[in-house]
Amino acid sequence: MAKTFTLFLGTPPYFSENTLTAIRLASSALSKGHTVNLIASGDGVYCFLKKQKAKGIPNAEEEFSALIARGLKVFL
Repeated sequence: MAKTFTLFLGTPPYFSENTLTAIRLASSALSKGHTVNLIASGDGVYCFLKKQKAKGIPNAEEEFSALIARGLKVFL
């Protein structure tokens, strides 16, 4: 039975592990066929800026773009 998960992200993309945790949770839930909503507020909206130049860590823009293609619904 599919469920709906709603995640809230309010921290900048490379400040802490929050962004990576949201990416992993969303990916896992989508893989299991669940609906996933992500609400980005405050500094969390910076995770969706284009042309980020992250080095040595996962690029938030690329990761979220891939999740959106898989069905993630994002609200800014």
